Amino acid sequence: MFFKQIKKAGDNFSYVVADELTKEAAVIDPSRNGKEIAHLLTEGGLKLKYVLLTHHHPDHLGDSYELRSAAGGLLVAHGASDVKKDLAVVDGDVLSVGSIRLKVIHTPGHTPDSICILADGKLMTGDTLFVGECGRTDLPGGDPSEMYDSLFHKIARLDDKTEVYPGHDYGPTPSSTLGEEMKTNYTLKERTLEEFVKFMAEP
Repeated sequence: MFFKQIKKAGDNFSYVVADELTKEAAVIDPSRNGKEIAHLLTEGGLKLKYVLLTHHHPDHLGDSYELRSAAGGLLVAHGASDVKKDLAVVDGDVLSVGSIRLKVIHTPGHTPDSICILADGKLMTGDTLFVGECGRTDLPGGDPSEMYDSLFHKIARLDDKTEVYPGHDYGPTPSSTLGEEMKTNYTLKERTLEEFVKFMAEP
């Protein structure tokens, strides 16, 4: 599997996943990295099949429509998203890029339409989970109770070896593993739902 983490615009990360045999590719959260991504696709002879959004916020949507127009492919977002999309997905859906399976995990909390994408042991977490942090729940559509469920009943149940690739470069390293985050990320400390909701309300 070809995998590339890109950061050219601010602190947003974008991701390119491709099947090296069929050359089919998916881009996750183009942000403002469209030119860099388009160059990478052309240079590698990759055919864009999907542009996936982890959620609707403008810093992740970014160059999505321009990239789709230039390179083709379908724009994919959760069914709850209000972005103009070609394909709506829900929890558990699986998209294929060549032989690579991209599993959709619905992880509301930061926004109602937040999703994570799991591909070959790599989890693109958008603004749900960062290295050393988790996403905010105090923006419109945010919900700390849903974030608790997403973090502890969905993400935390994945294999500890799962690699974590966040939507922003907020941590000491650009990526991590779920096992490392469960040990060191203070937002993932064991708490009851009530304790977590109170914790998320603190400054």
